[in-house]
Amino acid sequence: MTGYLAMGAAALLALAVVVYDRWRTSRIVRRLDDMLTATMNGSFFEETFDESRLSSLESRLARYLTASALSERNVREQKDQISALISDISHQTKTPVANLQLYAQLLLEQPLTLREKDCAAAISTQAEKLQALIEALVKTSRLETGILALHPRPGEISTVVERAAAQYVPRAKGKGVALTVGQADGSAVFDPKWTEEAVCNLLDNAVKYTPSGGTVTVEVKNYELFSAIRVADTGPGISEEDQARIFGRFYRAPNAWQAEGVGIGLYLTRQIAEKQGGYVKVESTPGKGSIFSLFLPRP
Repeated sequence: MTGYLAMGAAALLALAVVVYDRWRTSRIVRRLDDMLTATMNGSFFEETFDESRLSSLESRLARYLTASALSERNVREQKDQISALISDISHQTKTPVANLQLYAQLLLEQPLTLREKDCAAAISTQAEKLQALIEALVKTSRLETGILALHPRPGEISTVVERAAAQYVPRAKGKGVALTVGQADGSAVFDPKWTEEAVCNLLDNAVKYTPSGGTVTVEVKNYELFSAIRVADTGPGISEEDQARIFGRFYRAPNAWQAEGVGIGLYLTRQIAEKQGGYVKVESTPGKGSIFSLFLPRP
């Protein structure tokens, strides 16, 4: 009888140990789940102060979150400082650049030798290039830091495409390039102002690199999830190696050094696309032209 009692007591003790172990494990899991939930919603704080492993883990997580918050704040402050610096530079350079352009035009109206006219024209061109660079840097900086926010909303794409194309028809015509608008009907969720900016960057790129006698076509293709604004040209094309780099800031292909531009238009276009839930894609074969597609989410 005593043996049975001892066995029963041992079984109860083992059961109690199992129940306690499961209860403790469940408690730890619940606490870890609470810690993760609090971490995700930003309300985590350290509340266990003992020598347990859970307390140690909680303390390490608290230190990590504090360091992460500090790092994020430092990055944000640095971005704000850079944005403020670029804005100050933009403001301070407006008058000097405008004066450079004015005096260059006045020089070109004077009786000059051929060499002097070339120099004056070069000054005017470089002043315009400087102004375009400053404006692009300001736009990019404000987009990156969130100072300028995009406001996507459902709408028809055709108006944006036609308005952007109309701005580049004179430039294309002056260069002997045929710029045409194909099928432009389609709807998407986008910010009209910034999307027009992105399309203009793609058109500027296409007209710039397409030789006289070539063509540039802009059209809209509708897919199930996205509508794509496609800008196709008959320019020199882009090598596969460069296709992976052209959307980087200030990147210019080795064979593009003679063309106008500062290498920030495609980077800005990518930023605009991503902030609207879209993306940019390029398809190109050297010697056969390129197709840049701006994908925007459909409503």
